[in-house]
Amino acid sequence: MKKYIIPLVISLVSFGLAVLARFSKPFSDFYTDKIFPYISLPLSFINGLFPFSVGEILIIMGLLCVAVGIPLMIILLIFKKDSRLKTARFSVCFALWVLAFVSSTESFNCFIMYGCTTFSERYFESKEHPKEELVSLYSMLIEKTNELAEKVPRDEHDRFELTIDPQEESVKAMKKAAEKYPQLSGYYPKAKPIQFSYFMSQTNLLGMYFPFSMEANYNDDMVRTNLPEVICHEYAHLKGFIQEDEANFISFVATCGSDDPQVQYSGYLEALGYVHNQIYKNKISSGYELTGSISEKVTNDWFRFMPENYWEENEEKEIIKTETVSSVSTTVSDASLKISGVEDGIESYSRMVNLLLDYYYPPMK
Repeated sequence: MKKYIIPLVISLVSFGLAVLARFSKPFSDFYTDKIFPYISLPLSFINGLFPFSVGEILIIMGLLCVAVGIPLMIILLIFKKDSRLKTARFSVCFALWVLAFVSSTESFNCFIMYGCTTFSERYFESKEHPKEELVSLYSMLIEKTNELAEKVPRDEHDRFELTIDPQEESVKAMKKAAEKYPQLSGYYPKAKPIQFSYFMSQTNLLGMYFPFSMEANYNDDMVRTNLPEVICHEYAHLKGFIQEDEANFISFVATCGSDDPQVQYSGYLEALGYVHNQIYKNKISSGYELTGSISEKVTNDWFRFMPENYWEENEEKEIIKTETVSSVSTTVSDASLKISGVEDGIESYSRMVNLLLDYYYPPMK
């Protein structure tokens, strides 16, 4: 009976602690600050020794278990009458241990930390921001991005071309940010490309954090100029900042504080895109005229995620229609975030703009 009870208890305890963290910020803070680092460090280090994404391999194995294991179990139950009980027991035991692994890693490396004090709450004060500050932020980001656009290398199409090692420079950026924000200090494993990046593109993802392997992964098909910002975003998750707007903001703080203009430009481009969208979403007409001051070099670079003709050139890889995959992915991501306590779901990504406003326009003292 132990082989059934133990995984069941692990699953129930994991679920219970995740629920407790949802309603108790002190518990979530204690776990994030005092316990999580001792889990994340060894897992990140060990899995970082492998040149491939361990998390991706685990997902593939899980899919194979479903695609092959379930039909095999059914066949054995039908045709191997003398071993039906043995097959059923093994199947139940295996499923319970898989459940225990998934529930514990997701809870301890992800769900519990949704309830902790956020990065912005730790280091900044929040306030209501008038639209004038949003317009001012837009103007500042345009000016800085225009300036950096003149400093970075460019290809024959006058587009930003990454010539640095994004892995090395991203780690440097995070470690420099840690001098001001101590929770970002410590070891950073090498970020890893996903082999099935086309499917990742279909889901509109550029980066991915795997709680069950403590790895930072990225879409290997995307335009390389996004890499510094994406890697820093995933590194933020490894340090216990699970909410997407927080990871976006931490990535901005790290990349823009880098000593390398290419890393800075990657971060500023991302931030400018978010603020631009917010200006137009809220129909702030006073910000419209600023858009005309964005340099041609910047407009050549922003909102570029995949290479030209990417979808046409990779059409043969499409097993399920991209529209279907994208729609399902968006629905699942939105539901997952809402279940974790993020009330606005995937819209939370854009809350980065509020964090930028708190950062640049703090309350008067």
